[in-house]
Amino acid sequence: MKSKAIAAPYVVWMAIFTVVPLALVLVFAFTDRSGNFTLENIANVSRYSGVFLSSIWLGALATIICLLLGYPMAYIISRKAGGRQSVMVMLMMLPMWMNFLLRTYAWMTLLENNGLINNFLGLFGIGPLELINTQGAVVLGMVYNFFPYMVLPIYSVLTKLDGRVMEAAQDLGANRIQVFGRVILPLSMPGIISGITMVFVPAVSTFIISKMLGGGANLLIGDLIDMQFLGSAYNPNLGSAISLVLMVLILICMGIMNQFDDGEEEGGIIV
Repeated sequence: MKSKAIAAPYVVWMAIFTVVPLALVLVFAFTDRSGNFTLENIANVSRYSGVFLSSIWLGALATIICLLLGYPMAYIISRKAGGRQSVMVMLMMLPMWMNFLLRTYAWMTLLENNGLINNFLGLFGIGPLELINTQGAVVLGMVYNFFPYMVLPIYSVLTKLDGRVMEAAQDLGANRIQVFGRVILPLSMPGIISGITMVFVPAVSTFIISKMLGGGANLLIGDLIDMQFLGSAYNPNLGSAISLVLMVLILICMGIMNQFDDGEEEGGIIV
């Protein structure tokens, strides 16, 4: 009874800020402006299939880049001594202490035609290159802003690995590549799954990065939803339908990733 009383504020918080907003999204998605039930909003989402595909592609690309760069970084940090680990983790989290918009504005300053990067390249007679308002700039912004979300979950798993397991694999004749592929990688899979989820979900639904670094030419799902609620094409019913479809897609992706996670945990280590 006492534990239920302690959980009551959390339940109230969830009801007000999670359950009620989701219920409103459902109501708006299946009603028209007069409040009548309709499936037209859901049907109209198909008109923006290109935007969905583009968002998923860019989000997946940013996630893959974060994984390829983040796993080695997490492994290097996890192999350092305790004091150095703390310093490197702090340096990894340091940019996150700055406001998200300010970090993105900084990249606008770096990538614009008269920015620092083009001015530097100009010293060698190169450019100016078209760096901003491109898909590459959007992916760069995603990778920069969400990179710590990939590194930290993987690091938290790698740092808990028992070194004796790797020593045992080496005693059984495994070389370094085999130790990594058959011991370290399977044991670190929960961190990889968490990192992929934590990067892909915000990347596929972002709108600030695409708006500021893509210049409005690279429309993503987040921009589309923003336009329906705050833009000139005000249509909260359609915006809710798009949000609902996006939530379903994200839940499907998370479900698929969790299946891989469960399989790794049940499969154990192959030596």
